[in-house]
Amino acid sequence: MTYIDKHLIPGEAVTYQTKLHWHVMFWHVTFGVISMLAGIAILTGAWSSKHGKGDSSGVMIWLGLLCFAIAAYLVVFGVLKRRATEIAVTNKRVIVKVGLATRRTIELLLPRIESISVEEPALGRVLGYGTVTIRGTGGTPEVFQNIYHPLEFREQVQKQIEGERRSG
Repeated sequence: MTYIDKHLIPGEAVTYQTKLHWHVMFWHVTFGVISMLAGIAILTGAWSSKHGKGDSSGVMIWLGLLCFAIAAYLVVFGVLKRRATEIAVTNKRVIVKVGLATRRTIELLLPRIESISVEEPALGRVLGYGTVTIRGTGGTPEVFQNIYHPLEFREQVQKQIEGERRSG
């Protein structure tokens, strides 16, 4: 069960969920693959020197294993960074939870939202990500970067605000 599912209030239902775009883990995975390839090259060199005249194969094996450990760390960190963020629109509020070990949560009631803006860089328009800024009444703007399909997120928030106005 997700954080959002656990913290719904009575009569509240999730109408839209999104997440961070996959590009947030691009560099983690890229450097992880590079580190893994370096580890393979080092271990291959260690294996060659073990069967040849070299005597540094022990150090090379440890260095190759270190490269594999770094690769695993980078990839896992990138995946967790993406998966540890939950973003939802309900019929009553917008809920955002970021982080695992340290957590930041933002819950904005729909009637208290003054504006919602979207910024998409050129690459973001092509790949489908952007920055969403939500301004609440009397509050500081809340900025959420690298949101997957930010225009759809804004549209869903606006639909729920309009539905709240009609029913209220």
